[in-house]
Amino acid sequence: MTALWVTLALVATVALLLRWQRPAWYWMSFGVLFAVVRVLVRYSSVMDACGLTVPPPRWRLALARMTGRPVPDSKAPRILRLRPTRTGLVLRVKLRPGQDAFDFSAASDRLRHSFVMRNVTTREIRSGVVELRMTGYDVLKRVQMPARPGGGVMRVPVAMREDGEVYYRDYRQVPHALNVGATQSGKSVYQRNLVAALAGLNVALVGIDCKQGVELAPLARRFSALADNPDNAADLLDSLVEHMHDVYQLIRREQRLSADTPDAEITADIWDLPDGLRPTPIVLMVDEVAELALFATKDEEKRRDRIITSLVRLAQLGRAAGIYLEICGQRFGSELGKGITMLRAQLTGRTAHRVNDETSANMAFGDIAPDAVLATVQIPTDRPGTAVVGDSSGGWVRIRTPHLTLRRAVNLCNAHASRTPEIPALDAFRPVLPSLAKTPAAAASTVPVTA
Repeated sequence: MTALWVTLALVATVALLLRWQRPAWYWMSFGVLFAVVRVLVRYSSVMDACGLTVPPPRWRLALARMTGRPVPDSKAPRILRLRPTRTGLVLRVKLRPGQDAFDFSAASDRLRHSFVMRNVTTREIRSGVVELRMTGYDVLKRVQMPARPGGGVMRVPVAMREDGEVYYRDYRQVPHALNVGATQSGKSVYQRNLVAALAGLNVALVGIDCKQGVELAPLARRFSALADNPDNAADLLDSLVEHMHDVYQLIRREQRLSADTPDAEITADIWDLPDGLRPTPIVLMVDEVAELALFATKDEEKRRDRIITSLVRLAQLGRAAGIYLEICGQRFGSELGKGITMLRAQLTGRTAHRVNDETSANMAFGDIAPDAVLATVQIPTDRPGTAVVGDSSGGWVRIRTPHLTLRRAVNLCNAHASRTPEIPALDAFRPVLPSLAKTPAAAASTVPVTA
């Protein structure tokens, strides 16, 4: 009997220690079992308390009255599947007649407390079926990306969502995106993760970093073109526009619109071209857009108009030519001058890290997802990398980017340097790669010895 109590005490101690230090390990070893039992036992009472049940049909009430039997209870949605995951549970339910998916979305916070889960999000799978994705612990406190998160063509994993899923940046679904955030909010780390994820793909990276290249220059071995000041940025954008026109001429030549051409071979973008003719897709990253929009003299104003005009043209026309934009900045509003709001209207994806005022959050989400504005302002300062992501559909979700050191990002870019394509229109802006520094011992061995 003593040995049994000692074993139970040891197991309890290990469970508490794991829950404190390694919540993911605690969830996979102990938490998932407790959560499954808790959900199954409390399911009917929780659905009734949250107002997610429906009264019995009239024929059952009439039958109960005629036979003198008790009135049947209200019916809860039927459980179709309960599946554990590495971060929580996925509960799929079949709605009863008269129920709506919005009812579950409105009750998500009450469901979280009732099932003692960290977070509950809902989404409609199909008509009459709703999926409740519950997380068992705070997955954004210590971000751990899966070993093999997957991906695809122009689809790369960047961060972890608060519902335990991996957040992917899919350029074919959302061609252009805006990334805003205050200083030390994690905006640069998000961009660094994006570059590291794209480094292994057959894609050309083009960067504009007007902070003298301090953010993107260390990753230059994977960049096909790089500009570190507004003057070079203006010329680089002009060259990109010319390259876009050349790609459109290629697509026009290969369309071959005739009566005997199969529909599957007719194309209006680069992705339906044959592999041997398809141009390399380009991802343009602008580190601080305000440095391109500000001016102090007449000459700088003319340069600024060139830059904004080129960016707007690329945002409007570049998707079919395989040119995708990632625009970063601390603020992105009309105070940056004419053309900025036109550019913002073309940026479908929105990512907002911590901001210092509600006005900055409105610049990102005020026109597409007003509910996300409050969530952006509430991001704490002690969680850099946390952001709110939304798109033009109005949906939004919290994410957090794993911390990636600059040294590791440089190593990844250097390892994939052989994938850096050469684009003739951008050869003049190819970054000058510094030679590797010699170690003190190696440098001393090269000093000539004199008698």
